[in-house]
Amino acid sequence: MSILKQLKTISSNISILYVEDDQTLLESLSTYLKLIFDHVDTAEDGKSGLEKFNQNKYDIVITDIQMPNMNGLEMIEAIREKDADQEILITTAFSEVPYLIKAIELDVNGYIIKPINFDKINTTLYKVVSRINMLHENERYKTKLEEMVKQRTAENLILQKEKIDNYEKTLLSLVELVEKRDTYTGGHSLRVAKYSRLIAEHMNYSKEECDLIYSAGILHDIGKIETPDAVLLNPGKLDELQFSIIKEHVTTGTKMLSKIPMYKEHSKIIAQHHERYDGKGYPNGLKGDEIIPLARIMIIADAFDAMTTNRIYKPKMSLSSALEELDRFSGIQFHPEVVKVAIEVFKDLTLEENIIQLPATEMEKKKFAFYFEDQLTCTYNKTYLDLFLIQNKNTKKAKFINVLFIHNYGIYNDKYGWDKGDLLLKSVANLLRKHYKESFIFRLHGDDFAIVTNKKVSIDLSIFKDLVSKSNNLIRLEYKELNIKKEQIGSLLDLEKLLLVDKINI
Repeated sequence: MSILKQLKTISSNISILYVEDDQTLLESLSTYLKLIFDHVDTAEDGKSGLEKFNQNKYDIVITDIQMPNMNGLEMIEAIREKDADQEILITTAFSEVPYLIKAIELDVNGYIIKPINFDKINTTLYKVVSRINMLHENERYKTKLEEMVKQRTAENLILQKEKIDNYEKTLLSLVELVEKRDTYTGGHSLRVAKYSRLIAEHMNYSKEECDLIYSAGILHDIGKIETPDAVLLNPGKLDELQFSIIKEHVTTGTKMLSKIPMYKEHSKIIAQHHERYDGKGYPNGLKGDEIIPLARIMIIADAFDAMTTNRIYKPKMSLSSALEELDRFSGIQFHPEVVKVAIEVFKDLTLEENIIQLPATEMEKKKFAFYFEDQLTCTYNKTYLDLFLIQNKNTKKAKFINVLFIHNYGIYNDKYGWDKGDLLLKSVANLLRKHYKESFIFRLHGDDFAIVTNKKVSIDLSIFKDLVSKSNNLIRLEYKELNIKKEQIGSLLDLEKLLLVDKINI
């Protein structure tokens, strides 16, 4: 039997109040609900929805969040004051994250994710109606035999487990959302959780404590849900202001989880996972044994994953180098007792080799371009060239750099104007992309470009002959080929020094 048929079978006498300000969605979903339930009332905003609730008895309230007059959260608060056990479902989108967090605090019973998927609605409603029917059944049998009471108690425990599962699924969805937003740290939470549990097991913590630190590891960065995209999605180094903003994720995550009874112990660990043994950490500057034992473990697990993961601005360390780093900062950043165990645990660890920060999907490329694309020519900018060369010291994928110089560009601008000058740079960039598709193209200081390749490539200056001709032979192009390994080019500064030594003004 399909879930829809099962839902219809158990839904007799179930009453619904559906509150939605979007008329199209209100009509569509209410029409669908009326095919299942005998009694469905609707309201167009929270104020009118609350009035209907106060006048009638409903088994289930389904409400949108953002509405005029009174929003869904305000309505839910008012309903909870009148009936703390009222079954409430919210319709929401992942873009409404702050509201979703508030909904968790208000103890809603389920979530219907927009855009509406009727199969998922059926499943959610089936669970809620089953729970309502079970509760009604409990009331009818509460005066019967003790065995019946025991049986129903067991069923209530199942219902409670479902509620816990709902919390877990919601929080894990938020973690997943953070990592989907911040593709450059994808998988970080899971690795921190695994490393934390490994250390805890070797320190003879109980199974319950090991499970606790594992789930805390999964959730430790959940506070980044409120970190602005401009900071969270920045794949480069953060400036002082950006760093102060991202540090707030600790307090945000702690507050969020501490309000949920089943996650209070998790929140205590997460609150301290950026503290340091020497007291120079954040947010509270705790030091030494002021840091709780499980947090001491997570501090090391978090740092170890950062060390052994490739970042745009920092190549990953080898396992041996990372272990040396842990030992070097023992008694400074890390608790000495935990360091000893961590080194022993991690020494035989097999690290994932393909953890990189380079964009893969089209959406990731667009986010990446926001920071590292030259807005005029749509080539990469010199900031990314610097990070690329730093990364290349580890990956060694790039072997040659051809620097293309456009001579007399300033004179060309003075004669023909900046618009023509911009058009010239765009044309040069387009030709480079067309003829050197396997290369990385960067714009340097104004009128020069760098073509980075993994094999020796000569630049064919004849592809620019039409541009030179259109400039009445005013501009002149030449290039210089550099061997990255031979010239020891590991940053933009290294490249600039080489070019200066050769008396080439870039």
